[in-house]
Parts: sequence; structure tokens; C-alpha cells
Amino acid sequence: MHPILKPALRRGWHDLNTVQFGMTPAHAVVLGPVDTATGSFLNLLDGTRGVPLLREQARRMGLPEGHVDALLKRLTDAGLLDDAAGGGPPTEEPRARTPETDRLRPDLAALTVTTSEPAEGVRRLAARRAMRVQVRGAGRVGSVVASVLAAAGVGHVDVRDGGCVEPWDVAPGGLPAQAVGERRDVSARRVVRAAAAARPPRPDRRKGPPGPGDAEHPLSLVIVAPRDGLAVHSPDPAAAQDLVAAGIPHLYAGVVEATGVVGPLVLPGGTGCARCLLLDRTDRDPAWPRLLAQWSSGRAVPVQPCDIGLATAVAGLAAAHALSFLDGELPASTGARWEACAPGLDWHARAVWPHPDCSCGAGEGRNGQETTADDEPHDTMAG
Repeated sequence: MHPILKPALRRGWHDLNTVQFGMTPAHAVVLGPVDTATGSFLNLLDGTRGVPLLREQARRMGLPEGHVDALLKRLTDAGLLDDAAGGGPPTEEPRARTPETDRLRPDLAALTVTTSEPAEGVRRLAARRAMRVQVRGAGRVGSVVASVLAAAGVGHVDVRDGGCVEPWDVAPGGLPAQAVGERRDVSARRVVRAAAAARPPRPDRRKGPPGPGDAEHPLSLVIVAPRDGLAVHSPDPAAAQDLVAAGIPHLYAGVVEATGVVGPLVLPGGTGCARCLLLDRTDRDPAWPRLLAQWSSGRAVPVQPCDIGLATAVAGLAAAHALSFLDGELPASTGARWEACAPGLDWHARAVWPHPDCSCGAGEGRNGQETTADDEPHDTMAG
């Protein structure tokens, strides 16, 4: 082990014997008491020395026997210590100083902040390269989500959509203006390749495109980012039936009538799915299926209301939630929809509870369900 104090956490002294690592309340740690000799020794924890050499230098500084091991344990338990040489062979590439890995250095620094075990951050970054994510939808939200995931080190990002790029599909970080008229999926995949820090091996197209349940190329996550506002507001359960059946986690994201939506992140069999959401809304409003039928069969909206600022915010939040899940955490969108409405843009969560009548199995044994604020519009006509 080559101990290094996490460089991403700024260091400051409250007084001669109390040191703080990090600035934000979520990740800051205050350590004390720290004597003058130990404070000087902290400067040696820069990743260039192994533990035996650190012990030898500590003796030369007059520190007592066993002090180094006790200090390293204390720092490790506080989540302040990283290992500059840990993680094994899979982490050798992310650690190498190349133009490609330099692009991921901010991501690695962030992972060191959010993980506590030494070398866990670089292990998670290395693991992203083997993951396969599918994005369904290449509009202002989906194309940006796909490019962000590729730029964050996710090795295989596939985009699925039909039709050709329209001028209103163009977005910074997503489909470029010169792509108008091209096939959406082809253009989005080109954007993903350009955003990727390192290009993964090309898949063998002779075997055909891998499916959701492909054992050889399992999907780690699917992002459902429809361009149609109705599919954002009330996701079609049939569209995700293959994902639920295959047990593939999927996250919804999009914009509907100037309202941004991120979630739910569906863990099949464990959290509420699109059908659970539909059944719950129908329980609370028997007219809901009738409204859906009218919205879906009525005159289509020629251009969806999806302003670029909100779409970019939704794409960024969805990508961040996706990366959190891929890194082994459960983000706040797990079983919940986060929504923000223009112009106030106040993000709030609505729980998506498993429904006991849904075939996904998440609501088995559930007699009742908690409820939060309803989804019905306010009646402004009432006297």
C-alpha cells in the first residue's frame, strides 16, 4: 500500500491541533487532536512511499513505535486515505497518465470523495468500462444522457431511436446541428463515440445486435428517455415489458409540458414500475385511462414543449443518477420520480409505490400503499 491523503479534499486547520479535510458538510471530516509532529508527518502521505518507508521516516521524526499504523487506521476509518498503487491489474489503465485517462481525472477525484475504502474510487472507475448501457430515445434529453455516460467512462453506450434528426432535436452535448436529416440512432452513436474518453472494442455485428436479455452482453442499465411528452408523463408499461421480464434495471427521464422528470429507477421485482404507476393513478382517478386514450389518439403536438435549459438539467441529473447506480449505490430516484416545473424549477420527489395488482411482483404481500401529493391538476375553475 502507498497511502495518500485524498487530494480532492482541501485541508485546513481550525487551530494548531485540529485539522479539517474537505469543505462541504456531506464529505468534510474534522480530525483532532493532532500534535505538531503528526501534522508534519501528514505531508509525507502523498502516495510516493510504502508503509515500511513511512514507518522508518516516522522513527526519524521521533514518533513512537506503532504510531504510523494507528494513524493510518484512523485515517482509513475516517475515509480520508487512498492507495496510490491499489486496486490490482484492472486499475492500471485508469491510473496511467494518457490524454484519454486525463479526461477522466475529475471523475476519479469525485469517486475518491464519495467512497471510503482505499482504491475503491479507481476500482469503480475501472468497472465502468465493462458496463453496457442502452439509451432509448435520442432527443434533447436522451442524446445528452448518452454522451455524458460515455464521457464518464462507461464503456458501451448504445442509443436506440427511429426516424431522422429534426432541428428541434439539436442540443449542446447531444445531436449537433449538422446531423439534421440523418437517422437519429446513427447520429447519436457518433456523438457517443466522440464523447468517449477511450473507445471500447467494437462488438461483433455478425452476431446481430445484443438484446436486453443477452447473457453474453448483459445490460447494466437502460435509460428510457422518450421524445414524446405523453410517454414521459405516463410511461407505457408495454414499452418496458421486456426489461421487467429480463430483470433489467431502467431509469426514466424526460420533459413534458415544461416539467422535467427523472425517475423512477425501476429495479424489477423490487420497486414500483411503469405499470405500478399506471395502476396507482387509476386507483386515485378512475378517469385516468380515458384521459390517456384521448391524449394518445388525439391530434399530435407538432413540436414538444421542451426548453433547452430544462432538458439539459434533466439529462445531467439523469446521467448522475445512472452513474450512481452503476457505481453500486441507490440514488434518490430509486422508486421515485423527481420533478421540476418551469419557471420555479423546484425539484421534489413523488414516490412510485409497488402496486399489489401489478404482475412485476414488487407489490406482492402489500395490502395498502402510502401516498404522496397527487398528480391531478389544480382546479382553477372552481368557485
